[in-house]
Amino acid sequence: MKLQVKSLYTYVQHQPAPANAEDQRPLHKVAVIAVVKNPYAGEFRNDLSEMIEASVELGEKLAQLAKDAMGPYEVESYGKGGIVGTAGEQEHANALLTSAFAEPIRAAVGGKAWIPSYTKVAPAGVAIDVPLAYKDALYVRSHYDGMTVAIPEGPLPDEVAVIFCLANRGRLTARVGGLKVSEAVGEDGLV
Repeated sequence: MKLQVKSLYTYVQHQPAPANAEDQRPLHKVAVIAVVKNPYAGEFRNDLSEMIEASVELGEKLAQLAKDAMGPYEVESYGKGGIVGTAGEQEHANALLTSAFAEPIRAAVGGKAWIPSYTKVAPAGVAIDVPLAYKDALYVRSHYDGMTVAIPEGPLPDEVAVIFCLANRGRLTARVGGLKVSEAVGEDGLV
């Protein structure tokens, strides 16, 4: 199966650090979105392996778009999400966001940790909050964040929006403790 990409989007959110912040780096987040035709809209399939296999190429495409949108900023956090149009089911987005999709992205940014995700079925224009976490160790609390994304005209009922987000740092003025980036081992993706 080859996924039909109907449209691609790139969103950038850039926030300078407040004057009193210890870390003066700006927070630079990007979201890249591929809206694809849902090959299983309106029908139930037990076997979604063809979608999973087809997602590898999509992961490669979104990895490159995301890295380009990051510009000079190093990637520290990532997350993924999906919105399924109303003729599909949530499992269709999950099939497009498995490790097969994620591995090209993880390789492109050098990540070791599990990539958090969130999916839902919704009408066109709805917002989704894509979770973010530190790319090398999931327990780095300062990097628990997210990015809100919406596509005004999509996904249509027979489409799926596949989303990947990156950030160059943790939350601005994060100060609730926990494992720090400098303390993360990054061997097992947890600590």
